[in-house]
Amino acid sequence: MLKNSSSQLDEGIKVERMIGRLQGSKNGPTLVFFAGIHGNEHAGVVALKQVMQKLQIDETPIHGEIYAIAGNLKALEKNVRFQTEDLNRIWLPERIAAIQSKNDECSDEEIEMLGLYNLLCEILENGEPPFYFIDLHTTSSDTLPFIVLNDSLLNRKFASKYPMPIILGIEEYLVGALLSYINDLGYVSLGYESGQHDDPKAIENCLNFINYTLLMSDSISLDGKKERLLEDSIRKLAKPIQAFYEIYFQYQISSECKFKMLPGFVNFQQISKGTKFAHCNETAIIANRKRQMFMPLYQNQGSEGFYFIRPISKILLWLSKKLRTFKADHLLVRLPGIRWKSGKKDTLIVDQRIARFMAKSFFHLLGYRARQYNETHLVVKSREEASKTAEYFNTSWFMDKKRGPY
Repeated sequence: MLKNSSSQLDEGIKVERMIGRLQGSKNGPTLVFFAGIHGNEHAGVVALKQVMQKLQIDETPIHGEIYAIAGNLKALEKNVRFQTEDLNRIWLPERIAAIQSKNDECSDEEIEMLGLYNLLCEILENGEPPFYFIDLHTTSSDTLPFIVLNDSLLNRKFASKYPMPIILGIEEYLVGALLSYINDLGYVSLGYESGQHDDPKAIENCLNFINYTLLMSDSISLDGKKERLLEDSIRKLAKPIQAFYEIYFQYQISSECKFKMLPGFVNFQQISKGTKFAHCNETAIIANRKRQMFMPLYQNQGSEGFYFIRPISKILLWLSKKLRTFKADHLLVRLPGIRWKSGKKDTLIVDQRIARFMAKSFFHLLGYRARQYNETHLVVKSREEASKTAEYFNTSWFMDKKRGPY
């Protein structure tokens, strides 16, 4: 049991791995919230503790099971993002296997990961579908609340029920993220960024988001008036802003680069050509065209300096849904230089001489994420093949047709 040192946890809250667990009727989902995967992000921990306590005090009827889980316990205690390495960058099957085979000398974050991994396996073994996994975060810059997710149709459909910006494609840039690992298992999984680390509003935003997720996943029920008030509270935060965005550029901070963002840049900010917004060592980083800023780094730890994003039209979202539904990707292997990596038919190996005529955005339409395979080939992996869509068929949100062609 660890006492958190954050100023946001000035109530003297003690943080255990299991913040709370509530079990209701068997006829319901298994909903899992993570918070504090980064140890300097406390809003989710505070909000989960408050929500779980209120559900118990009010004796709210629960459908299924709700878990609230703390991530990097020792980093949370020290109020640092991580101690040895980023806990949200080591969730790779081969890395997990290597850590499990170690007899000793695990890093701080490897120990934390094993604790979370064992708990995750236990939940999946004993819980009842459908499963939902939600990872609560905050950002180092000022921001509107938003959702990030791996772009599977299942994730996209669930996330579209939230009245706030949704960011697609981050898994192409963040290798080893917890939610990417879970999404590859086929379950609904999304991340929520509730605000800037030290902004008290981040806790309030997180409270509303958690309660809305409980409602959307059918874990609790509310009357019509309370449901509308809850949705309005989230909608007001998003303001009039485009619903879906995709990440198309990441500035990776090299070991030789002393990176520093200039002050005053925020998420979703439009910056014009010629704007100076950061430095690498003594060299200014200047926008070479009009850009939209995303997640500028204003903290010492972290290797992603900033991202650029762009809006996605509803027509493209509709087209990608149709192409994936009819498995248009299976036609690609008829082209020279493209083949299946294995008999599972969930991953393609693409000769880059071919790929140069087929932009990443084309593979994104078909539901693939792309990474470098070797000097001459790309590997593109399907986001769709693993999805356990059938487990969600009878949920209220899946059957709801009101929110567009997502």
